[in-house]
Amino acid sequence: MIKKILLGLVAILAVVLVIPVFKTPHYRVERSLAIAAPPAVLFDYVNNHKKFNEWNPFAKMDPQAKMTYSGPEAGVGAVSSWAGELTGEGSATITESKPNELVRERMDWKKPMEGVSTVEFTLKPEGDKTVVTWAMFGENNYVGKLMSLVMDCEKMCGPEFEKGLASLSQLVAAKPAP
Repeated sequence: MIKKILLGLVAILAVVLVIPVFKTPHYRVERSLAIAAPPAVLFDYVNNHKKFNEWNPFAKMDPQAKMTYSGPEAGVGAVSSWAGELTGEGSATITESKPNELVRERMDWKKPMEGVSTVEFTLKPEGDKTVVTWAMFGENNYVGKLMSLVMDCEKMCGPEFEKGLASLSQLVAAKPAP
């Protein structure tokens, strides 16, 4: 009886360990929101890490996290690093910045698990609004694919991106027009 239970457990474990081999390594989480502001107003909130943290839901999730900034205040080379109980440890470095159009960052995760992601903010004028798209994408290694069996990036990050974009919309709506 015990032998059958052990064989069953070994079989289940083997299946769980084999599944990641067949999972796609690619992931992408993306959310968009049309915000009643011109790209020039919104750009500073995605191109400057300190301003980004005014509406970043992950910073609000872990307000005790230690934040540090280095490099230029905004644009290419600007770096923000964090270390917190809930948000783990990592850094974001702006690698590309096209005024009023695009900000691309490299996110380096150190804890709870090492990894690299690309984050993009795109701004597209649409009538009297701007469609802001927040995307994160990359490739998982075997361990990342194994972890994705229990931690779905889409389910974990997608709703937070939605909260963040809504917060950005409220933030710029509350600011006086230039």
